[in-house]
Amino acid sequence: MSPRPPTRVLLAGVLVLGALVGGCEAEPAWVWDLPEGFPEPWVPEDNPMSEGKVELGRHLFYDKRLSGNGSQSCASCHHQELAFSDGLASSIGSTGEVGARNAPSLTNSAYYSTFSWANSALGSIEEFTPNPLFGEFPVELGVHDGNEGAIRDALEADAGYQALWEEAWPSEEVTVSWERIEQALSSFVRSIVTADSPYDRFTYGGDRDALNESEIRGLDLFLSEHTECHHCHGGFHFTLSTVTADSTFVERSFHNTGLYNVDGDGSYPLADQGLFNITGLERDMGAFRAPSLRNVALTAPYMHDGSVETLEEVIDLYSAGGRVIEDGPLAGDGRDNPHKSGFVREFSLSEQDKADLLAFLEALTDESALTDPRFADPEDD
Repeated sequence: MSPRPPTRVLLAGVLVLGALVGGCEAEPAWVWDLPEGFPEPWVPEDNPMSEGKVELGRHLFYDKRLSGNGSQSCASCHHQELAFSDGLASSIGSTGEVGARNAPSLTNSAYYSTFSWANSALGSIEEFTPNPLFGEFPVELGVHDGNEGAIRDALEADAGYQALWEEAWPSEEVTVSWERIEQALSSFVRSIVTADSPYDRFTYGGDRDALNESEIRGLDLFLSEHTECHHCHGGFHFTLSTVTADSTFVERSFHNTGLYNVDGDGSYPLADQGLFNITGLERDMGAFRAPSLRNVALTAPYMHDGSVETLEEVIDLYSAGGRVIEDGPLAGDGRDNPHKSGFVREFSLSEQDKADLLAFLEALTDESALTDPRFADPEDD
């Protein structure tokens, strides 16, 4: 998939040229509420941001009718108080099927260059959104050919939604379609940008007291060649899989972290073998996208399959250079996985080092995002 050219979003207060377009007043440009120096997200040209679409998407995100069983919504697996993760190792779909993967945080998804844990073909939120809606392996929300018409008709007939549809597309005839549902959901998810953690106030806000001494030591360790954390979790987004409005190229990175070595030759469990399931290339066995570490203290359990319970265990795993599973069907020494990233190697940490590194990771939490009404259930308005 070839990279898309970045699209610059107009800044606050600028009116779109031409006060009248087709007899309708043009919408004001979308405003990104970001600290100085924090980049704007890339936005696809065929789904520009607008307050109307974001608000419609917020309502749809929390609407349980957007599922096959009528009792689940996007928010069922993405809870605001958990930085839009769900606290489970693997999420449970509308048919009761337990998926193989951990539900990732949606905060700052606007900056990802690839979507899902290991799919190089999904390069935008819009391309990803149909997967939880219509996906069959596993079934998540459980929309399919047999119920999609009824779900769409129920939303179109809801008088409470009428004004939302009109505000989302003010210059067009209001017709509810799955394309528009997906565009509105994507716009809402893209709007969930959090940039007010202690780290952000220290880095972008100029508040030198925002981080304490332990957190600063942890930041230094994180950026050091001793731990090499930043090689996979680098930049403002804390992952190399990042694109912004100003990006000149798109980087799509996947890494094997030595989590498994089931057969001694590098294999991962058949339930999920990472990017290998997409490409079939041996070098991609067990390769997954490094998630952003923003709000990471809230998103346990960890790894693509939720198999590591705490951040302390994550630090131990990386300092050991991989994970050893002593017995059972998944037994193996991940430290010796031949496909493991060269950046995952054993390093020593004192107890103080571990405490400092953990303190830094906790300083990436933006508490304000957990209760921000812009991202909350409309029923709480």
